[in-house]
Amino acid sequence: MAPIPGSGLAKGLAVTLRTMTKKSVTAQYPDAQPDLPPRTRGVIGLFEENCTVCMLCARECPDWCIYIDSHKETVPAATPGGRERSRNVLDRFAIDFSLCMYCGICIEVCPFDALFWSPEFEYAETDIRDLTHERDKLREWMWTVPAPPALDPGAEEPKELAAARKTADKIAAQQAPPPTEPHADEQARAAEMPTRPQGDSKQQTDQPKPGQPEPGQPRPDQSNPGQPNPDQSNPDQSRPGQEGSA
Repeated sequence: MAPIPGSGLAKGLAVTLRTMTKKSVTAQYPDAQPDLPPRTRGVIGLFEENCTVCMLCARECPDWCIYIDSHKETVPAATPGGRERSRNVLDRFAIDFSLCMYCGICIEVCPFDALFWSPEFEYAETDIRDLTHERDKLREWMWTVPAPPALDPGAEEPKELAAARKTADKIAAQQAPPPTEPHADEQARAAEMPTRPQGDSKQQTDQPKPGQPEPGQPRPDQSNPGQPNPDQSNPDQSRPGQEGSA
């Protein structure tokens, strides 16, 4: 069957009419800011207090877009007779974002958590030479870094927290008072226990009275079917108390 002339145009106009009646979903940037995922790789923020100028990030960068300058300072001894030590002081930390390919290797290899991903992406410049941002700009981007996500309840405890807790328990054990001797504790408990009267002692209460049989033995008035009763075995034999009466 041959197609009807103009049917394709009619279908296209129908799609256009249906779309015109729906609400627009296009975010008009920059009036509407996009809702970015929390792990968006926008720019790299620098927390320079944690930087020790170890140069790992600059050496591992595949694009060689990180520039670091530093100098050494001598720190005096903290205690008398101690030894002086030297430390590296950061002078320059810059990243050329015209070369950066956002691989994140510098953030992963940093052993002191000095570099973080920021979701900021509005850093376009009219001159490519202005895309090399110094540490002051990287410091500003550090405050836009989102908070880390919560840990999984079933995950392992971080090694840093486990080491800190182990050290705290060790210090607490060293500062705890030494345990007292066992015999001293027993004497203290014995002194605190109330004393019983002499007539109520356990040894005296456990002893049978003169008129009562010992525990586990039958009473004199109860005959044992397996043994003869001495009073009934010889009925002709009179008791010692009955000879005088006879």
